Amino acid sequence: MKLPLTHHRTVARLYFWLSLGSVILGVLLSLVMRFHLVYPSKAVGLFQLLWPRGAQGGVMTPELYLSLLTLHGTVMVFFVLTLAPMNAFGNLMLPRQLGAAHMAFPRLNLISFLITLVSFGLLLASVLTEDGGPLSGWTAYPPLSALGAIAGPGQGLGQTLWFFSIGVFCIGALLSSVNVVATVIEMRSPTMPLMAMPIASWNWFITAILSLLSFPVLLAAGMLILLDRLAGTSFFVPAGLMIADYKSPHMGGSPLLWQHLFWFFGHPEVYIAILPGMGIVTTVISAFSGRAIFGRRAMIFATIAIALLGMLVWGHHMFTSGLNPWSAIAFSILTLAIGVPSAVKTFNWLATLWLARGELRLTTPMLFAVGFVSIFVTGGLSGLFLGQPELDAYFHDTYFVVAHFHIIMGIAALFGIFAATFYWFPFLFGKVLNETLGKIHFYLTFVLAYATFLPMHFAGFAGTPRRYADFTSFDFLTPILPLQKGITHAAFALAAVQLLFIGNLIWTLWRGAAAAENPWQTNADNGEAY
Repeated sequence: MKLPLTHHRTVARLYFWLSLGSVILGVLLSLVMRFHLVYPSKAVGLFQLLWPRGAQGGVMTPELYLSLLTLHGTVMVFFVLTLAPMNAFGNLMLPRQLGAAHMAFPRLNLISFLITLVSFGLLLASVLTEDGGPLSGWTAYPPLSALGAIAGPGQGLGQTLWFFSIGVFCIGALLSSVNVVATVIEMRSPTMPLMAMPIASWNWFITAILSLLSFPVLLAAGMLILLDRLAGTSFFVPAGLMIADYKSPHMGGSPLLWQHLFWFFGHPEVYIAILPGMGIVTTVISAFSGRAIFGRRAMIFATIAIALLGMLVWGHHMFTSGLNPWSAIAFSILTLAIGVPSAVKTFNWLATLWLARGELRLTTPMLFAVGFVSIFVTGGLSGLFLGQPELDAYFHDTYFVVAHFHIIMGIAALFGIFAATFYWFPFLFGKVLNETLGKIHFYLTFVLAYATFLPMHFAGFAGTPRRYADFTSFDFLTPILPLQKGITHAAFALAAVQLLFIGNLIWTLWRGAAAAENPWQTNADNGEAY
C-alpha cells in the first residue's frame, strides 16, 4: 500500500535519502582534502575540471581548500549528524514506540523536510557563486564572515547564501522539534506514563527540547550577522578595522559576541547529534541481550543531566579567546561534570552486556552498538584534555581537536546511525539488509575508523595546525609527514569500505526478500519497543 507523503514513515524515508546523499558528498569532500594535505603541489586534472578557477593547472588553491572544508563541516554537522538520527529514525519509530498512529502534525512534518531541502539547495548554491564558496568554516567566525566581499574570495554572495542556508535549516529544525515534543506529550498511548516511554523515545524527546532551546540562538545570531553584511549594522565587527587600505565603517561590534551565541548553540549541537544515537544503542543492546537495560531510570535521568549540563558548557570552546580565568574554571568544572552521566550510561550498557553473557546475539546492529560504546569512550577520554584550560591553550588549534570531535561527534554518531539502519531497515523499507555483508562492513569500518582518527591525536601532540591547506613546508612537522600519509591512506580505505554498505543497500532494495513481522526475533517484554 502506497503511503501518503505526510505519513511519518514516508517523511522518515525522505530524511534518510537526504542524509545518505549528504554523507556521500561529505565523505568525497574529505577525501579531496586529505589528498591535498599530503600532496599539496600535485596537479590533478579532475580538480581543474571541477574547479577551473580554484584549481588552475590542477593544483588546488588554499581558498578552494578552505571552501571545501567549510562545505564538508556544514554538510556533516547539519545534514547528516543532525538529520539522520533525529529526523529520519525519530520520525520512523517515535509514533510506533508511543502507540500513536502518526506524528502530532503530519503536514508540518512534511513542511519541515521541504524547508530543510531548501536549506540544502541554498548551501550547494553557495559554492557555485562566481567569487567561490564560503571559506570561513562551519563556525563562520567574524569579522571575516561579517564584512562581505571586501574581506576576500568567498566572502561575498557565497557567504551570504551560506548564512541564509543555516537560517532556513534552523527554521526546519525548530518545526520538527515542536512536532516531536507535541507527539510525546499529546499522542502517546493513554496507558503509557512518561517514565514508561522507551529510552529511545526519551532521547528523541530530550533532543527536541535541546533543539528548541539552542537553534533559536543560532537563528538570531545568523540574522544579526546578515544585518552586519547587508545593512551596515555593527553587531560583530569592531570599530577601526582596516582591510588593506580600506577602513571599515562599522563601529563597536564584538566578534566574541558571535562566539558566545554560536557556541551556545554549538555545544548542545554535539548532544543533538549524539543523544539519539545513545537511545538507539540502548534499544539495540537491550534487544540483542534479551533483557531490559540495566539501570533504566538512571539512563533516563543521565540523558536529562547530559542535556542540562550541555547547555552550560559552551565557554570551553573559548578558552583561548581571552575568557575571564574564573569563567574558564567554571566552564571547565561543568565540562568535566558531563563525564558523570556519560559514565552512568556507559557502565549501564556494559552491565547489560555482562549480565546477558551467553544470551548475547552479535548481529550487525548489535556489533555497531557495541562499537559505538567503544568509540564513545575513546572520544570522551580525549575530551578530558580539552576540558582543561591550560592544556586546551596548546591543543585548541591543532589536529588533537580534529581527532576528538571526529571520534566523539562523527564516528560515534555514525555508528549509532548504522545500528539504527540495520535494526530498523525492515520497518523503513520492509526488507532486511544482508547480515554477512553487514558484519564485514562493521569490522572493517571499526578498524579503519580508529586507524584514521586515532593517529590525529599524535599529530596534535606535534602541533599540527588545523584549518591549514598545506603544512608540508613546516620544518618541525617534517618527521610526522609519514603519519599524515598513513592517515590519508586509512581514510581512503575507510571510504572504500562504505561501498559495501551502499551495495548492500541497493541490492536489498532491488532484490531483497520481504521482512518477517519480527525479523530479529526480539523480546517485546524487555522494556524497549522494536
